[in-house]
Amino acid sequence: MDKLAAQLWRQFHQACASYSLLEDGDRILIGLSGGKDSLLLTELLGRQAQIFRPRIEIQAVHVRIPQRAYLSDLSYLEQFCAQYQVPFAVLDTTIAPLPASASPSSRSKDPCFLCSWYRRKALLDYAQQHHFNKIALGHHRDDILQTLIMNLVYQGSFSTIMPRLALDKMPLEWIRPLCLIDEKDVREYAANQGYVQPLHECEYERESSRTWAKEQLAQWEQVNPNIRASLWHAIQTKKRLL
Repeated sequence: MDKLAAQLWRQFHQACASYSLLEDGDRILIGLSGGKDSLLLTELLGRQAQIFRPRIEIQAVHVRIPQRAYLSDLSYLEQFCAQYQVPFAVLDTTIAPLPASASPSSRSKDPCFLCSWYRRKALLDYAQQHHFNKIALGHHRDDILQTLIMNLVYQGSFSTIMPRLALDKMPLEWIRPLCLIDEKDVREYAANQGYVQPLHECEYERESSRTWAKEQLAQWEQVNPNIRASLWHAIQTKKRLL
């Protein structure tokens, strides 16, 4: 576990250096869902914030949506954040119902998309109100590759989520410091560290397009054990997406 912990710390710093994710004076809001990925993100940024350079300020925020069965233990999240000296807050938001006049395609929009959109809107509003300049999300390398697969299949676009993305209409950036870390390593570390998982998983999790992309990636890995490295190389070389 010491070796894995050192590897995750090294990959975190490699991502931050490669994509200039952390800079002196940053005020970073962490999207803490309560899953293993966001817990690792909080731990790593909490440890980093205690180092003299770069000087950063961080806060973790957990967004709750009553229309979703997803539920985390708030007392555990608060205790976890305190362990790494990370301030913690809870936001409540809701998914607005679509008007009756909405088209059938709008009414059947992917529930994962709607949930993600409203959670991010809550984070953006909070970040602007409290003068944060970056929002950190817990997407790892598998998330980026799965998004590539979904965009290729459903949109005909060779694109994916970026390690760092500046917003056009507000002085904020999305950053993803776990972008070089594989999910299997996050899972192993979380199990050994005893991370407490959410009390209830999302009811749509097993039926989402991301779950399908995850299964596809696993199948391709049986054909080529180095498929993740191959896809990552393709992302880096095709139009310099990263």
